[in-house]
This record gives sequence, C-alpha cells and structure tokens, in this order.
Amino acid sequence: MTHYYSSSPQEAPSQEELDIQFMKHALAEAKLAGERDEVPIGAVVVCDGRIIGRGHNLTETLTDVTAHAEMQAITAAAQLLGGKYLTNCTLYVTLEPCVMCAGAIAWAQVSRLVYGASDDKKGYLHYAPQSLHPKTIITKGILAQECSALVKDFFKKKR
Repeated sequence: MTHYYSSSPQEAPSQEELDIQFMKHALAEAKLAGERDEVPIGAVVVCDGRIIGRGHNLTETLTDVTAHAEMQAITAAAQLLGGKYLTNCTLYVTLEPCVMCAGAIAWAQVSRLVYGASDDKKGYLHYAPQSLHPKTIITKGILAQECSALVKDFFKKKR
C-alpha cells in the first residue's frame, strides 16, 4: 500500500491537503458506483497515511439496503486489520452518512469522519445527531461541490 505523506515534517502536507487528497479517492469510488448505476457515493478508510479499505454503494448490485459505501469500506478495513475496531482510522465519504452508517461508524470506533456533501434529507444529523461515538472528530465540507454534483447529476439523469 502506498503512503501519502512524507516522513519529513518539513515536507508533510497539511491536514486539509491530506483530506482533499483522500476525498478524491472517495470520489473515484463514487464514480465507480455511478458507472454501475448505483447512487454515486464512495468511501475510503485511512490509517497511518494509507488507504486500508474502499467501498462504494452496491445496494442495487447486491439487492441489499445495507450495502452503503461506508459499510463496504468499514468491512474491508476491518478484514485487513483483523479486528472490528477502527480506532486511529479516518473514514472519508462523499456524502454525510445516514443513521445506519453513523451507527456502524460508532460501533467500529472510527476516530475521525470526513465527509463531502451534507445530506439534509437522509443524513444522520437530521435524524440522530448524537449517533456517532462521542470521541469521533468530524470534518465536513471537503470537496462538497464535487461530491454533491455527482449525486445531483445522477438523479437528474434518472428523471
């Protein structure tokens, strides 16, 4: 697996630069979902500067309402690590998680959640703002326009 940072503190990118870099990977996953005619949402789990889990929506492909991008990425990361907890990991997702995914993020003890676009209709903040683990650090709005445009364009084509 590739490291995305330099070992030299002088050359290390800022947290915002890293967030943008990893959100671009989540966007690439979202585009894969769109190519499969799935709602284009993507996610990656990062630990120690490397991606350890990837996922995109597969609800139609698997005929499984729980096959959200976050669930796929969490499962992949947990399998790689050999344990169910993702402490010291960051989950990057293109859209604000739903309540189900927020619960999974909490149970997995993900240390940090970074998401792109807000979801005012189905996002966890609308229904259960306290559903994440209390120690989870949240960063929102990273590449929000790009993340939102993917979903909006997908649904425009459906209508």
